[in-house]
Amino acid sequence: MTSLLRLNELDPGNPIDLLEELVSANDWVFDRPSDEELAIQVQGKWVAYHLWTVWHAHMRAMSFACHFDFRIPEAKRREARELIARFNETLWLGHFDFVSEDGSVLFRHTIPLRGTAGASVEQLEDLVDTAVAECERFYPALQLVVWGGQATGDALAAALMETVGEA
Repeated sequence: MTSLLRLNELDPGNPIDLLEELVSANDWVFDRPSDEELAIQVQGKWVAYHLWTVWHAHMRAMSFACHFDFRIPEAKRREARELIARFNETLWLGHFDFVSEDGSVLFRHTIPLRGTAGASVEQLEDLVDTAVAECERFYPALQLVVWGGQATGDALAAALMETVGEA
């Protein structure tokens, strides 16, 4: 595909810098191993979530992953993969991946920023909020399947059930 962009296109900067400001404002624990990477820890209702963001300047895209310390035993991986696939069908933004090497699960999303003025604070807030919210919603269902012996359909129904009010 032929690009109509000029080589001297205005560079809106590295969105990781803006994300770092957002993280600092929320007093979250973070590490900046390089100019292109940011590691963040956010405490959820169930577990601590580890967010990893990488800026790919050559692609003008920011990849984002959110994972939690949870390893799926070999005997439950088929059920977990089925749950992940069915859960992904309900998502509008991002997706869950299963890592075969260690049996871990993570939420991933990439934001393409080519041709834009860069990432906005609102986009980055939505990215973090969505990742943590979906992990919070998915984590109990994964627990039900892996450790509770529940069928994937039952665990999925429990995860997707909308609650009203407080008990």
